[in-house]
Amino acid sequence: MLELAILGLLTDQPLHGYELKKRLGESLGVLWGVSYGSLYPALRRLEKSGAIEEADPMGAAAPTGAAVPSTGSLTGDLAVARNRLRGIATPGRRTRRAYRITPKGTVLFEQLLTDDTGDDERGFALRLSFFRHLSVGERLVLLERRRAELSVRLDKARRARTPDDLDRYTRSLVEHRTRSIEHELEWVDELTAAEKSSAHEEGATA
Repeated sequence: MLELAILGLLTDQPLHGYELKKRLGESLGVLWGVSYGSLYPALRRLEKSGAIEEADPMGAAAPTGAAVPSTGSLTGDLAVARNRLRGIATPGRRTRRAYRITPKGTVLFEQLLTDDTGDDERGFALRLSFFRHLSVGERLVLLERRRAELSVRLDKARRARTPDDLDRYTRSLVEHRTRSIEHELEWVDELTAAEKSSAHEEGATA
């Protein structure tokens, strides 16, 4: 899932490791706890496989387009700018590597996005955040697949007999889980209906 998230974010624009970590936290959620210890090995694996590459070989310490930090003097600022153009790191400043997705990475991203594994809550939520990269047909396939998974879980939850010796708090938790599945199933049905309606409207105006 981490590789899918990285490739999906890099599809939009090149990013440094720090910015990737920040956006991964936003897309995957704080419960994933993406750390540099897991992020950079994943980046190395993707780079080794040819799925991503370094976007800034000069090792600029700030994202493209960012202003050069002031050194307090015109001469110092000019020196920093010249060094950056020459690919020389400015003393005292930590360089950052920016990454971008390659054509091979784009193919891998599409494969991971439509893969038939990882249909748990987090996996589906991650794929949903990149639905804009899929065709209507591909989106409907993923939605129907999620619906089938939820239907099986709901059927099992309804068939399961809640032990009589459970205290009311545990019993309430079991009931809450069942209702949560029901609510998510309704949500997926709404998404599916909206997707079909949008496809119908596009077809009517074509």
